[in-house]
Amino acid sequence: MKLFLDTAEFEEIRKMWAMGILDGVTTNPSLVAKSGRKFEDVILEICKLGVPSVSAEVVSTTAEGMVSEGRHLRGLHPSIYVKCPMTPEGLKATKTLAGEGTRVNVTLVFSANQALLAAKVGAAYVSPFIGRLDDQGQDGMELIEDIVTIYRNYHFPTQILVASVRHPIHVLDAARLGADICTMPFAVMEKLPQHPLTDIGLARFLKDWEKVPKG
Repeated sequence: MKLFLDTAEFEEIRKMWAMGILDGVTTNPSLVAKSGRKFEDVILEICKLGVPSVSAEVVSTTAEGMVSEGRHLRGLHPSIYVKCPMTPEGLKATKTLAGEGTRVNVTLVFSANQALLAAKVGAAYVSPFIGRLDDQGQDGMELIEDIVTIYRNYHFPTQILVASVRHPIHVLDAARLGADICTMPFAVMEKLPQHPLTDIGLARFLKDWEKVPKG
């Protein structure tokens, strides 16, 4: 499973890229606004680091506007995937953009039927938001299981990008179910390599090493 970072903070991306575990980055208008920087500057800085997949979201609400934005975004850098919302207009835009060779990430997906439609119009990625479903009393991972089953039934090439991830268990469950990608905040990714027994074991090894005769 590929691991993406859901952020617009360059230092967070740089740290995970240096660790060697990062496969991509997802951004959205809220994350870019939080960074306090110009949208295109943020996107291009991430791309220039070498990240192979960077999702940049359109803000238009009409298909025509989304297509125009999407064409502009894809021209900025080869690593860019265009994020379109799961709306009727978003589906129309995705169909057009995908037909032109643009890789589209359909976002704000909350049902298996929505994921089915995204695949049918040629989305490269579909982004189900599991954490927000959990907040409403639903089991977000049940949605992932349904999408995995549907895509396997019909051999859709669309990749499942699990989003709105809140903790490491979400990452584990996504991997168990066979999701293609999991995108998460820096605070979650930072926890993935951590375990208290690893820290205890390392401290013990180093303490024992001090007792080994040197020279």
